Amino acid sequence: MIIIKTADELKLLRKKFSEEEKDIGFVPTMGVLHDGHKSLFQKSLLENDTTVVSIYVNKTQFNDKNDFENYPVHIEKDIEILEQSGVDVLFLPNYDVIYPDDYNYRINEYSLSKILCGRTREGHFEGVLTVVMKLLNIVRPNRAYFGEKDFQQYLLIKNMCNSFFLDIEIIGCPTIREVDGLAMSSRNLLLTEQERKIAPHFYNTLNQQYSITKTKEELERLGFKVDYIEDLENRRFGAVYLGKVRLIDNVEL
Repeated sequence: MIIIKTADELKLLRKKFSEEEKDIGFVPTMGVLHDGHKSLFQKSLLENDTTVVSIYVNKTQFNDKNDFENYPVHIEKDIEILEQSGVDVLFLPNYDVIYPDDYNYRINEYSLSKILCGRTREGHFEGVLTVVMKLLNIVRPNRAYFGEKDFQQYLLIKNMCNSFFLDIEIIGCPTIREVDGLAMSSRNLLLTEQERKIAPHFYNTLNQQYSITKTKEELERLGFKVDYIEDLENRRFGAVYLGKVRLIDNVEL
């Protein structure tokens, strides 16, 4: 696996791939890789000649400074997972590579990004859309893969690419879950032992498809602090807190 840390190096490699007429699949991540990420790599490897994965903990999408500072980082283990998965290229930039403008230029969306997670996480999707646009412009993939656990994010990125006429296919991939139903997430590592026992009840309660009011009441009874439960696009979306950890999920209605 080739490890690249600068945009210029990756652009040169991308030019080589283009000359060789290779299709490029891309999976952007923030690291702490798990089976959910692996499912994205596997799909990309199956559908493309070359797969590029990025690991970059994007400071600009964290509305809570403590959340950013406490975000887990396991880069050595991540590299091992990528190599075992057969990924071709790891893009491992730092802040100065991604934001040479120091985040002076940003992408905003004024509808979908203002509801659900966007309602209480000011600036979150601005940071997400900006970093994804930068990564897509550096990698210039044919296809990019995103997990449906973050379904609102997936829709925003897909719509952004359509709006800016990017010739990139944005592919949503099914949520991968633990045996007990909890959606796989790097944040799960931050749960205490007791919180981890409670966490699966989030998905199980969403899946009961009670009324929104009853769903909130049941989650609060189980020990969650509810941020929101809302129905949109024939899906039920939810965000809750267990202690200091925020969990999101969604199910089809």
